[in-house]
Amino acid sequence: MRQDSLESVVRDPCFLLNEGICNSNIDQTMLSILLFFHSASGASVVAIDNKIEQAMDLVKNHLMYAVREEVEILKEQIKELAEKNNQLERENYLLKNLASPEQLEKFQSRIPTDSDRTEA
Repeated sequence: MRQDSLESVVRDPCFLLNEGICNSNIDQTMLSILLFFHSASGASVVAIDNKIEQAMDLVKNHLMYAVREEVEILKEQIKELAEKNNQLERENYLLKNLASPEQLEKFQSRIPTDSDRTEA
């Protein structure tokens, strides 16, 4: 299609429908985009490509920042959980050492074994 042959379509978006060239099932947005790119000069297409590339870079940078931020949060949570785990292990060790053999035996009898857990 030549540039001047698109003028009717640009003036009247329903031109193609009225002339029977296309049916109403055509996506009007896609048609508008195609007409825009077809009528645009080479410099305009390059400018649009640059804008699209800039937008994609912006999205990429935003996502990378968000991921880095989330990684830092997760690292902090891991650190806190490791410290809590170490504290609980020390408490457990201390309690085991302070408990009498009878207390330990009584406590062990209350803890369900792996076979008890699978049966439940």
